Amino acid sequence: MGLPAIVTAGDRRAAKAVYGESKVYLEVEGVPLVARVVQVLQQVAEVSEIWVIGNRGRLETVLTTPELQASLTKPLHVIDQHRNLFENCWEGYRHVLAGTSAEGRDPVSDEDRALRVLYLSGDLPFATPQEISEFIRRGLEADCDYAIGLVRRESLGDFLPAVPGGSGVEVAYFNMREGRLRQSNLHLAAPGKMGARELIGEMYEHRHQRSVSNMLALGFRILQHQGGGVRIVWGYALIHLGGLADRWGFSSLADWLRTRNTLARAEDGVSRLLQTRCRFVFTELGGCAIDVDTEREYDAVQERFEEWNEALKARAKAIDP
Repeated sequence: MGLPAIVTAGDRRAAKAVYGESKVYLEVEGVPLVARVVQVLQQVAEVSEIWVIGNRGRLETVLTTPELQASLTKPLHVIDQHRNLFENCWEGYRHVLAGTSAEGRDPVSDEDRALRVLYLSGDLPFATPQEISEFIRRGLEADCDYAIGLVRRESLGDFLPAVPGGSGVEVAYFNMREGRLRQSNLHLAAPGKMGARELIGEMYEHRHQRSVSNMLALGFRILQHQGGGVRIVWGYALIHLGGLADRWGFSSLADWLRTRNTLARAEDGVSRLLQTRCRFVFTELGGCAIDVDTEREYDAVQERFEEWNEALKARAKAIDP
């Protein structure tokens, strides 16, 4: 039996606009990003049905084109958005439980609370069915209530500028003993088993961690939280100190700092904060770690989409021929 997939496509609160447009409606090769994600999910064997939550009127216009409708092999539902990402994720889960886009219901049984849902964002130009399948399989094998996708820096080399100052996508990394890591936009969760799920919404609103104000605001919130404390904040600080040293060119210091922090420590911290069993799950391709947050990134995706897409296909074939 497959898993339901919830595509978050809201445009309220912390959602960013690019060229004045909600990111999920930006077009790449004439296809809105959210429609592209829906098409990719049609090819993921582990996904049974797809729920998209956002501006219902706009989404229905984008997702009812003859071209997309002709490609559908799985049920597709559209849900109107709420105030923020947390509410969208929870309402999506409530609608999955109810089995209808008209209304939702809260979990009432252990079976409800154990239900796992795949969450992913609607602005992923390089999502592939192979990477999503790999993440779901590994997430289920991890035996946890919340699996968070990670990729290694080496997996994102294709997206860098070909020459200094050229067109490309450069992202920030978590500096850990296991390497320089990037969170992907893939989440496998049993929302009914998460005791402090509202904190995820706050973490999302401060997700742009190159901003010092966001770093401090989230660190203070973690310190205040029931499952937080100085030990967890110190691990959080080490990640950012290592990242700053890396970006400023102090590679030896960055390497020293990252050896002081491990994924096991981070998993323990996130589990305590969210009051659930959390694990990090790696995927090899890395395309799901590339979203569109700025005009510069969108321009690069537009310019190099065919090149990067072909490179991903070749890597996917090499990994799973």
